[in-house]
Amino acid sequence: MDASAATIPDLLLGWYDTHHRTLPWRSPPGSPPPEPYRVWLSEVMLQQTTTAAVGPYFKKFVARWPDVAALAAADEGEVMAAWAGLGYYARARNLIACAKAVAAGGGQFPQSETELRKLPGLGVYTAAAIAAIAYGERSVVVDGNVERVIARLFAIATPLPRARVQIRAEADTLTPHERPGDFAQAMMDLGATVCTSRAPRCLLCPLGAHCAGRALGPEQFPVKVPKAAKPQRHGQAFWIERGGRVWLIRRTGKGMLGGMRALPDDGWSARADGAGAAPLDGDWTPAGTVRHSFTHFDLDLQLMVYSGRDCSRLDPQQGEWCALDRLDEAGLPTLFAKAARLATAAAETGRTSGD
Repeated sequence: MDASAATIPDLLLGWYDTHHRTLPWRSPPGSPPPEPYRVWLSEVMLQQTTTAAVGPYFKKFVARWPDVAALAAADEGEVMAAWAGLGYYARARNLIACAKAVAAGGGQFPQSETELRKLPGLGVYTAAAIAAIAYGERSVVVDGNVERVIARLFAIATPLPRARVQIRAEADTLTPHERPGDFAQAMMDLGATVCTSRAPRCLLCPLGAHCAGRALGPEQFPVKVPKAAKPQRHGQAFWIERGGRVWLIRRTGKGMLGGMRALPDDGWSARADGAGAAPLDGDWTPAGTVRHSFTHFDLDLQLMVYSGRDCSRLDPQQGEWCALDRLDEAGLPTLFAKAARLATAAAETGRTSGD
């Protein structure tokens, strides 16, 4: 290990002892490590989601399901509803599967990265984070923030995603045997607060003297290939209201927004526009369009409002009536929550116009 590689962990940990973020799933430096359950839950929630967004969800989850046994025994529909708004709903399904696997194995998370990798939904990063932060195992933890810090520190010119092999190798050279969990969190905090994507605060960086990318222009690292344009999809959602209640369905367990409560729709998907029929015959009135961006496509969802009265064809095995004043508790994913707000706004406008 060269001199800079030997110095960097000490510099970073010294900085972290003073400048660490206070987060609900963290233990401060010098304190006993957090419970593996809290590390695992937070890391799953934080995948492609900001700490600001995750904080309130994390607190509600641990208040309602304080340990892995409680989560494993929870109603899956309630867990999915509690997750609504965080997005990337496959994470919630993996969360449930993993909790059940841990509970079935005795209720304790494995203590090594290798064994953690065997649990459902735990990839390289999450397993390494739990092993390092909860158990103090020397594991190489590389999330998006760490990736950016390492790419700049070593001025790695290979574009992502090919650069990830080199980034991980360089991170391995720096990861210490002592305080590996604090080191991992220090790298995350450095990327989140100092070595930011735009306008990095290089003058405040404890590693500035060792950063090869600083002199070259840090914002050019990591090198990224331009993203291809997302396909544009179109679909319809159907609002059926009766007596202060709205008709909701439960989407199938697999696929887009699987297992979530939702408005009926015309079968749109990532691969094709919607082409299915409305759930009821009769008059439908357009009430506007919701635009939503998914990871791999953009969607324009036209909201159609039912103006008929005959709802006898609705199958109670396929859906349920939800009181409008309890719609916020239904756990609608963001797309359909937007559509619901559009429907209620349109109804309010209609009432105001009628007055």
